[in-house]
Amino acid sequence: MRQVVLDTETTGLDPREGHRIIEIGCVELIDRRLTRNSFHQYLQPDREIDAGAANVHGITNAFLADKPRFAEVAEDFLRYVEGAELIIHNAPFDVGFLDHELRRWRDGTPSIQDRCEVTDTLAMARRLHPGQRNGLDALCKRYSVDNSHRDLHGALLDAEILADVYLAMTGGQVAFHLGGDASDAGGRDPRTRHRGRIDPGRARLCVVRADETSCAAHAARLEAIQSASADGCLWLKAD
Repeated sequence: MRQVVLDTETTGLDPREGHRIIEIGCVELIDRRLTRNSFHQYLQPDREIDAGAANVHGITNAFLADKPRFAEVAEDFLRYVEGAELIIHNAPFDVGFLDHELRRWRDGTPSIQDRCEVTDTLAMARRLHPGQRNGLDALCKRYSVDNSHRDLHGALLDAEILADVYLAMTGGQVAFHLGGDASDAGGRDPRTRHRGRIDPGRARLCVVRADETSCAAHAARLEAIQSASADGCLWLKAD
Protein backbone atom coordinates (compact mmCIF):
# COMPACT_ATOMS: atom_id res chain seq x y z
CA MET A 1 0.00 0.00 0.00
CA ARG A 2 1.42 3.36 -1.03
CA GLN A 3 0.49 6.49 0.92
CA VAL A 4 1.81 10.02 0.51
CA VAL A 5 1.72 12.40 3.47
CA LEU A 6 1.36 15.90 2.03
CA ASP A 7 1.47 19.49 3.25
CA THR A 8 1.57 22.89 1.56
CA GLU A 9 2.43 26.47 2.51
CA THR A 10 0.65 29.33 0.79
CA THR A 11 0.62 33.11 0.34
CA GLY A 12 -2.68 33.38 2.22
CA LEU A 13 -5.86 31.59 3.19
CA ASP A 14 -8.10 31.55 0.12
CA PRO A 15 -7.26 30.62 -3.48
CA ARG A 16 -10.42 32.43 -4.61
CA GLU A 17 -8.66 35.65 -3.62
CA GLY A 18 -5.71 34.79 -5.85
CA HIS A 19 -3.54 33.20 -3.18
CA ARG A 20 -1.03 30.62 -4.36
CA ILE A 21 0.98 27.66 -3.14
CA ILE A 22 4.61 28.49 -2.33
CA GLU A 23 5.81 25.16 -0.93
CA ILE A 24 4.82 21.50 -1.37
CA GLY A 25 6.25 18.81 0.87
CA CYS A 26 5.49 15.08 0.63
CA VAL A 27 6.86 11.94 2.25
CA GLU A 28 6.08 8.40 1.18
CA LEU A 29 4.81 5.47 3.24
CA ILE A 30 4.97 1.97 1.78
CA ASP A 31 3.09 -0.57 3.87
CA ARG A 32 3.12 1.97 6.73
CA ARG A 33 6.88 2.44 6.68
CA LEU A 34 8.59 5.70 5.76
CA THR A 35 10.83 5.55 2.71
CA ARG A 36 13.44 8.01 1.47
CA ASN A 37 11.30 8.87 -1.56
CA SER A 38 10.10 12.40 -0.82
CA PHE A 39 8.92 15.32 -2.95
CA HIS A 40 9.77 18.88 -1.93
CA GLN A 41 9.49 22.07 -3.94
CA TYR A 42 9.38 25.81 -3.24
CA LEU A 43 7.38 27.81 -5.80
CA GLN A 44 7.38 31.34 -7.17
CA PRO A 45 3.79 32.61 -6.65
CA ASP A 46 3.93 35.80 -8.77
CA ARG A 47 2.25 37.73 -5.97
CA GLU A 48 3.07 39.08 -2.52
CA ILE A 49 2.84 36.87 0.54
CA ASP A 50 0.37 38.09 3.17
CA ALA A 51 2.04 39.24 6.38
CA GLY A 52 0.00 36.82 8.45
CA ALA A 53 1.06 33.86 6.31
CA ALA A 54 4.72 34.94 6.40
CA ASN A 55 4.56 35.00 10.20
CA VAL A 56 3.45 31.37 10.16
CA HIS A 57 5.98 29.88 7.72
CA GLY A 58 8.73 32.51 7.52
CA ILE A 59 9.02 32.27 3.71
CA THR A 60 9.69 35.54 1.89
CA ASN A 61 9.16 36.71 -1.69
CA ALA A 62 12.88 37.39 -1.95
CA PHE A 63 13.62 33.74 -1.13
CA LEU A 64 11.13 32.57 -3.78
CA ALA A 65 12.32 34.93 -6.53
CA ASP A 66 14.39 32.30 -8.35
CA LYS A 67 12.13 29.31 -7.66
CA PRO A 68 10.11 27.57 -10.41
CA ARG A 69 6.43 28.22 -10.96
CA PHE A 70 3.83 25.51 -10.37
CA ALA A 71 3.44 24.89 -14.10
CA GLU A 72 7.11 23.91 -14.28
CA VAL A 73 6.80 21.18 -11.64
CA ALA A 74 3.16 20.10 -12.11
CA GLU A 75 3.90 16.97 -14.12
CA ASP A 76 6.61 15.80 -11.70
CA PHE A 77 4.26 16.39 -8.77
CA LEU A 78 1.37 14.52 -10.41
CA ARG A 79 3.61 11.56 -11.28
CA TYR A 80 4.68 11.43 -7.64
CA VAL A 81 1.17 11.39 -6.12
CA GLU A 82 -0.71 9.55 -8.89
CA GLY A 83 -2.76 6.68 -7.46
CA ALA A 84 -1.51 7.09 -3.88
CA GLU A 85 -3.65 7.62 -0.82
CA LEU A 86 -2.94 11.20 0.30
CA ILE A 87 -2.73 11.80 4.05
CA ILE A 88 -3.36 15.50 4.76
CA HIS A 89 -4.16 17.47 7.92
CA ASN A 90 -7.15 19.71 7.15
CA ALA A 91 -7.33 18.26 3.65
CA PRO A 92 -9.95 20.67 2.20
CA PHE A 93 -7.44 23.53 2.58
CA ASP A 94 -4.54 21.86 0.77
CA VAL A 95 -6.71 20.09 -1.81
CA GLY A 96 -8.50 23.35 -2.59
CA PHE A 97 -5.20 25.09 -3.27
CA LEU A 98 -3.84 22.17 -5.32
CA ASP A 99 -6.98 22.03 -7.47
CA HIS A 100 -6.74 25.80 -7.99
CA GLU A 101 -3.14 25.45 -9.18
CA LEU A 102 -4.07 22.55 -11.47
CA ARG A 103 -6.88 24.55 -13.09
CA ARG A 104 -4.53 27.48 -13.65
CA TRP A 105 -1.99 25.14 -15.18
CA ARG A 106 -4.29 23.30 -17.57
CA ASP A 107 -8.03 23.69 -18.20
CA GLY A 108 -10.03 20.53 -17.60
CA THR A 109 -7.27 18.70 -15.71
CA PRO A 110 -8.65 16.14 -13.23
CA SER A 111 -8.86 17.23 -9.60
CA ILE A 112 -6.71 15.78 -6.85
CA GLN A 113 -9.60 13.63 -5.59
CA ASP A 114 -10.11 12.28 -9.11
CA ARG A 115 -6.51 11.10 -9.03
CA CYS A 116 -6.06 10.00 -5.41
CA GLU A 117 -7.94 8.85 -2.35
CA VAL A 118 -7.66 11.56 0.31
CA THR A 119 -7.62 10.96 4.07
CA ASP A 120 -8.07 13.99 6.32
CA THR A 121 -6.26 13.47 9.63
CA LEU A 122 -7.97 16.50 11.16
CA ALA A 123 -11.40 14.91 10.59
CA MET A 124 -10.00 11.64 11.91
CA ALA A 125 -8.65 13.34 15.04
CA ARG A 126 -11.96 15.08 15.69
CA ARG A 127 -13.72 11.71 15.62
CA LEU A 128 -11.17 10.18 17.97
CA HIS A 129 -10.90 13.18 20.32
CA PRO A 130 -14.15 15.16 20.17
CA GLY A 131 -14.12 18.52 21.90
CA GLN A 132 -10.32 18.60 22.18
CA ARG A 133 -7.62 20.55 20.38
CA ASN A 134 -6.64 18.64 17.27
CA GLY A 135 -4.06 20.85 15.57
CA LEU A 136 -0.79 19.19 14.59
CA ASP A 137 1.08 20.50 17.65
CA ALA A 138 -1.67 19.26 19.98
CA LEU A 139 -1.61 15.82 18.35
CA CYS A 140 2.17 15.66 18.66
CA LYS A 141 1.81 16.23 22.40
CA ARG A 142 -1.03 13.70 22.69
CA TYR A 143 0.86 10.98 20.82
CA SER A 144 4.37 11.78 22.14
CA VAL A 145 5.71 12.76 18.72
CA ASP A 146 8.78 14.99 18.96
CA ASN A 147 8.14 18.35 17.27
CA SER A 148 10.65 20.39 19.27
CA HIS A 149 12.42 21.38 16.04
CA ARG A 150 9.23 22.96 14.61
CA ASP A 151 9.71 26.68 15.26
CA LEU A 152 7.93 27.68 12.03
CA HIS A 153 5.64 25.77 9.70
CA GLY A 154 7.35 24.13 6.74
CA ALA A 155 5.68 21.80 4.26
CA LEU A 156 8.28 19.02 4.26
CA LEU A 157 8.89 19.14 8.01
CA ASP A 158 5.16 19.17 8.73
CA ALA A 159 4.63 16.23 6.37
CA GLU A 160 7.31 14.25 8.22
CA ILE A 161 5.73 15.07 11.59
CA LEU A 162 2.24 14.28 10.30
CA ALA A 163 3.45 10.88 9.09
CA ASP A 164 4.51 10.02 12.64
CA VAL A 165 1.23 11.34 14.05
CA TYR A 166 -0.83 9.41 11.49
CA LEU A 167 0.95 6.14 12.27
CA ALA A 168 0.40 6.69 15.98
CA MET A 169 -3.27 7.64 15.50
CA THR A 170 -3.96 4.56 13.44
CA GLY A 171 -2.18 2.17 15.77
CA GLY A 172 0.96 1.70 13.71
CA GLN A 173 4.37 0.84 15.14
CA VAL A 174 6.49 3.96 14.74
CA ALA A 175 9.39 3.60 17.18
CA PHE A 176 10.58 -0.03 16.99
CA HIS A 177 11.32 -1.99 13.84
CA LEU A 178 12.01 -5.73 14.11
CA GLY A 179 14.81 -6.72 11.80
CA GLY A 180 15.49 -3.11 10.83
CA ASP A 181 18.40 -0.80 11.37
CA ALA A 182 18.91 2.89 12.04
CA SER A 183 18.45 3.67 8.36
CA ASP A 184 14.83 2.51 8.43
CA ALA A 185 12.03 5.06 8.47
CA GLY A 186 13.50 7.54 6.06
CA GLY A 187 17.03 7.56 7.45
CA ARG A 188 16.12 8.63 10.97
CA ASP A 189 17.17 6.45 13.90
CA PRO A 190 13.89 4.95 15.17
CA ARG A 191 15.28 4.93 18.72
CA THR A 192 15.35 8.73 18.80
CA ARG A 193 12.20 9.69 16.94
CA HIS A 194 9.89 9.57 19.97
CA ARG A 195 11.95 10.43 23.00
CA GLY A 196 10.19 10.04 26.31
CA ARG A 197 7.66 7.43 25.22
CA ILE A 198 9.18 4.88 27.68
CA ASP A 199 10.43 6.23 30.99
CA PRO A 200 13.81 4.63 31.82
CA GLY A 201 13.14 5.32 35.51
CA ARG A 202 9.88 3.37 35.58
CA ALA A 203 9.35 0.65 38.20
CA ARG A 204 10.58 -2.84 37.30
CA LEU A 205 7.94 -5.13 35.86
CA CYS A 206 6.63 -7.82 38.16
CA VAL A 207 7.36 -11.36 36.90
CA VAL A 208 4.86 -13.99 38.06
CA ARG A 209 6.14 -17.57 37.66
CA ALA A 210 3.94 -20.66 37.56
CA ASP A 211 3.83 -22.68 40.79
CA GLU A 212 3.89 -26.51 41.03
CA THR A 213 0.09 -26.79 40.88
CA SER A 214 -0.08 -24.68 37.70
CA CYS A 215 2.75 -26.66 36.08
CA ALA A 216 1.01 -29.96 36.88
CA ALA A 217 -2.28 -28.70 35.44
CA HIS A 218 -0.44 -27.56 32.30
CA ALA A 219 1.21 -30.98 31.89
CA ALA A 220 -2.10 -32.74 32.33
CA ARG A 221 -3.71 -30.54 29.71
CA LEU A 222 -0.94 -31.33 27.22
CA GLU A 223 -1.34 -35.06 27.84
CA ALA A 224 -5.09 -34.74 27.23
CA ILE A 225 -4.45 -32.99 23.92
CA GLN A 226 -1.90 -35.70 23.04
CA SER A 227 -4.46 -38.45 23.64
CA ALA A 228 -7.32 -36.70 21.82
CA SER A 229 -5.43 -35.65 18.69
CA ALA A 230 -4.50 -37.96 15.86
CA ASP A 231 -1.44 -35.82 15.16
CA GLY A 232 -0.41 -35.57 18.79
CA CYS A 233 0.40 -32.41 20.76
CA LEU A 234 2.65 -30.00 18.92
CA TRP A 235 3.89 -28.49 22.18
CA LEU A 236 5.15 -31.89 23.34
CA LYS A 237 6.75 -32.48 19.94
CA ALA A 238 8.55 -29.16 20.25
CA ASP A 239 9.86 -30.18 23.67
